[in-house]
Amino acid sequence: MKTLTITQPDDWHVHLRDGPALVRTANDIARWAHRAVVMPNLAPPVVNVAAAEAYRDRIISALTPENRHFDPLMTLYLTDNTSAAEVARLAESSTVHAIKLYPAGATTNSAAGVNDLSSLYPVFEAMEKHDVPLLIHGEVTDSEIDIFDREKVFIDRHLGPLVERFPGLRVIFEHITTEEAVAFVVAARNGVAATITAHHLLYNRNDMLVGGIRPHFFVYPS
Repeated sequence: MKTLTITQPDDWHVHLRDGPALVRTANDIARWAHRAVVMPNLAPPVVNVAAAEAYRDRIISALTPENRHFDPLMTLYLTDNTSAAEVARLAESSTVHAIKLYPAGATTNSAAGVNDLSSLYPVFEAMEKHDVPLLIHGEVTDSEIDIFDREKVFIDRHLGPLVERFPGLRVIFEHITTEEAVAFVVAARNGVAATITAHHLLYNRNDMLVGGIRPHFFVYPS
């Protein structure tokens, strides 16, 4: 095989937002993608199956007729109050497919994110039991950690132990940006994967800092 033709790809990480912007974002993605994994960090966040299904209805309603083929794959926002019972409800849903972990304070609309992973072990056990994937925004938020080391420290402190403790849990390490993240995923057990945001690879910290700060070149984690 010398060529691979993708007739209609999927997008494994998309932010469609909500409200007036949704008509634009939903149709932009639907013009080229068949499916997309929709991030749940709205304000307020999508924390249960009922909210995710309602959000999906709003996405579908925003699509123009020629884009009604589009299939949004919904996710839930993991909080310190997420329950094993909600995981079981997700497992019964045909439209909600995963749970997203944001460390509290790490990125856009992450104030409701996770503060203590160990308190959520019963949730991870339920996800393992019901084969619900965990999507991870991987960075620490400690002020003493250099901002460019946040992803690496997250791996050492949290991701490595989590993957080991729950050997049946499917984990997707999202939009990885460091050599250490690539090495971790390549060496990890079955059931651990990653996504890479292609346009993040076009620029580095020189593009952001040399000659003055260009904040739109900054992405989380870095």
